[in-house]
Amino acid sequence: MPDGTTTKRSTVPLDVRPTSRERTPQTYIDERPNWSDGTVVSMTPMTAMQWRIWWLAAAGKFFEGLVVFMTGVSLPLIAQEFHLSKVEHGMVSAASLAGILVGAVGLGGLSDRFGRRSMFIAESFVFLVFLALLVVSPNFPWLVTCLFGLGLALGCDYPTAHLMISESIPSSVRGRLVLAAFGFQAVGALSGTAVGWLVLKNMPELGAWRWMYATALIPAVLVALRRFGVTESASWLVHRGEIEPACHSLKRLLSRKPAYPREVRLASRTEHHHKSGSYLDLFRGRNLRATMLASVPWFLQDLGTYGIGIFTPVILVKTLGHRPQHAGNLAQLISNDALAAKGAALIDVLLIIGIVAAVLLADRLGRIRLQVIGFLGCAAGLVVASLSTTATGATQTVLIFAGFMLFNFMTNMGPNAQTYLLAGEVFPTHIRGQGAGFAAAFAKMGAVTTAYLFPVMLADIGTRHLLYILVGTSLLGAVVTWLFRIETAGLDLDTLS
Repeated sequence: MPDGTTTKRSTVPLDVRPTSRERTPQTYIDERPNWSDGTVVSMTPMTAMQWRIWWLAAAGKFFEGLVVFMTGVSLPLIAQEFHLSKVEHGMVSAASLAGILVGAVGLGGLSDRFGRRSMFIAESFVFLVFLALLVVSPNFPWLVTCLFGLGLALGCDYPTAHLMISESIPSSVRGRLVLAAFGFQAVGALSGTAVGWLVLKNMPELGAWRWMYATALIPAVLVALRRFGVTESASWLVHRGEIEPACHSLKRLLSRKPAYPREVRLASRTEHHHKSGSYLDLFRGRNLRATMLASVPWFLQDLGTYGIGIFTPVILVKTLGHRPQHAGNLAQLISNDALAAKGAALIDVLLIIGIVAAVLLADRLGRIRLQVIGFLGCAAGLVVASLSTTATGATQTVLIFAGFMLFNFMTNMGPNAQTYLLAGEVFPTHIRGQGAGFAAAFAKMGAVTTAYLFPVMLADIGTRHLLYILVGTSLLGAVVTWLFRIETAGLDLDTLS
């Protein structure tokens, strides 16, 4: 203090700010308490409810990474059991991604109409039902249907989980916490390949793929039940004109000891009451710029991320030559699959390191800068990987692993993380679910395209030319991001609306 004396602070901060004026939900969420000596606390403390919403949303991203990337390990076994043709092979790869596409645009936008919490709960039970049915799939149509159903739930989760977090936490940590939750997709991807390898190691049989998916059943049940206890988004309720429920929800969200804010009085925004948008609104006025930024780079990013992610085991085996064109027997098939899964798991570690970098840098460097840098880094990694097709021996191995590792790091530091973050930030509240859902669905068109065409293109044009195509899409992603840039770092959602 100026006179050289010190004041002893109590162990808990005290709120001394006036709360008589009506405010928005975000201003209450962003409010920082004062210590007993009048010093403002350096950051807004998170409540137990805010952390519960965060980890339940993170669990949804974990399941996505687990299921989608586990498909890459289980594909050889599924193809053998159901005697799949090349086209059917592509359908299995694309089924869950096609479901994500439909779920994001068809179900994700429903959070604007029925509420974030309602869809947050519903999607978890849809996921659980189709996961249980997938484990006992008796034939190819059943299998594809179940994978598509899983995708529906995961697609709904794209906008819903993002909005559950971003509309419930302080603006100062929004970027970090949304990306940290999204990072569990990478944890799920690594877990999916690791679980696949462990199951094959301990259960070397054709039906091992069923046990891979079964490992997610109990965690999925626990997550579905816990989601009943979360609060509804106060921002969504205010835009619906439901001020009293919004106040009640906000009090539950911000429940602390000692209590602050002591009183919640939300402003009635009559111009937005019951205002419902349509998908056409995404292409009108300044929303069009937001739609282009949120959708097109995400589409271009998914072309590479899902193609490389799902088929990393296949590409490793094809390039490094660890097996003949057709496995001679079941034991050889399982051995080759386990070896490829092990190599893919090693490469997928860089996904986690990349998302950690994104969490640390998103609010410092900004979303746009990281996305552009990430796209350029992805292109560089794919160029390095393409050089492995003309090399031999140890050089070939180093090039393909180095290229894929660089790609995975750059995509999760840049476009894979930032496109998800931006899609939930650049739209106004009344169409935020629809905007984020449309962006995710448009992106998954790229994912479905690669999942369906990759097996065919790998066989027809080879690994090198396929990687060259993805280099081009990565460079295009950097250009589009810069042309339609909207920087959202440091802005609260009310300002963005």
